Amino acid sequence: MTPASIADYQRIARKRLARIAFDYLEGGAEDGHTLRRNRQAFERLTFQPRVMCDVTHVDSAVTVLGRPLAMPAIVGPTGLNGLYMPRAEEDLAKAAHAAGLPFVLSSASTSLIEDVRRATAGDLWLQLYVQQNRAIAESMVQRARDANFSVLMVTVDTPVHGVRDHDVHNGFKLPLRPSVRLMADLLMHPRWCLRMIRQGGSPQLVNLARSLGERANINAQAATMSRQMDMGLDWGAIAWLRKLWDGPIVVKGILSVHDADKAAQLGVDGIVLSNHGGRQLAFAPSPIEILPRVMDRVGQRLTVIVDGGVRRGSDIAKARALGAQAVLLGRAPLYGLAASGRAGVDDVLGILRREFEITLRLLGRCQAAQLDATALDDGHRDQLARLDCS
Repeated sequence: MTPASIADYQRIARKRLARIAFDYLEGGAEDGHTLRRNRQAFERLTFQPRVMCDVTHVDSAVTVLGRPLAMPAIVGPTGLNGLYMPRAEEDLAKAAHAAGLPFVLSSASTSLIEDVRRATAGDLWLQLYVQQNRAIAESMVQRARDANFSVLMVTVDTPVHGVRDHDVHNGFKLPLRPSVRLMADLLMHPRWCLRMIRQGGSPQLVNLARSLGERANINAQAATMSRQMDMGLDWGAIAWLRKLWDGPIVVKGILSVHDADKAAQLGVDGIVLSNHGGRQLAFAPSPIEILPRVMDRVGQRLTVIVDGGVRRGSDIAKARALGAQAVLLGRAPLYGLAASGRAGVDDVLGILRREFEITLRLLGRCQAAQLDATALDDGHRDQLARLDCS
């Protein structure tokens, strides 16, 4: 059966990935409340369409941070993608650029900055985690500059990893260690197991290894990504980053009007309203819930992007109508990658683009730039308020 939606690709990915890999992709913090809330926030928003409008020609393109996007979406940063397919970041980047979108490479990628640049001439952004040893971040930023990356996106919501029960149940830690449960899981998914063997076993956090100045050592890499995160990171780091990077800086992981205002005061170029895909703080608000109040405070001063739970082109339209310049796509492209490699990512992005353009036409809008709050039911702010726990 030909996949018709992101949910179809999600089901295929579930079948093809070993459970330890799919749970890492799909799981949220604690009991999954924040993860579910991300979808519920989108689902409770309803449209207010206009009819008898000429929608013969529709333009889904927008401009974000001075960069043209074929639709208001960016293929966002996700880590350990080698769990799903070899050379995953290269395929994600190539698919993003074929679709007219930027690709954000994670610090926790399993492909080198330099290899991803060699794979494509498209627009690349770097997502940065800051460790206690800031020389690692400095090295990574310099390498991204040398590779002509255009935007630096610093993630600020991970001083520690959130509580993830599924990883404990599966014994997930790097490197993957043999256990009865893992061996049974591998036997049930021989194709996935063969792919892991062909790429040398556990995927490596190769960018960390290079910036650490070490040979591939998954134990050292995992320690750097977890126990050695800079828990003292504060707003003073923006000045430090400005000395390292002369392009746009985006702060990812904002979940309050207060922090959005602080970012604007410090002159960052953009923010991503994000709860890390529901993987960090349980009972955090959904980004789409706080978007209207953030736009009221800082919408005229910086670029606002949202992520969390985007599964349909209509979700992209809702985010844009509430003021976001674009959404970050996290899990959706990974479902396509796990299901069918590069072709699956191409199809996922194509599905979202088609759904978005259909939504524009049915709303009576010819251009993505025309989407505003009038595209949503008048009660949408009340709907968000009923969900808001911030």
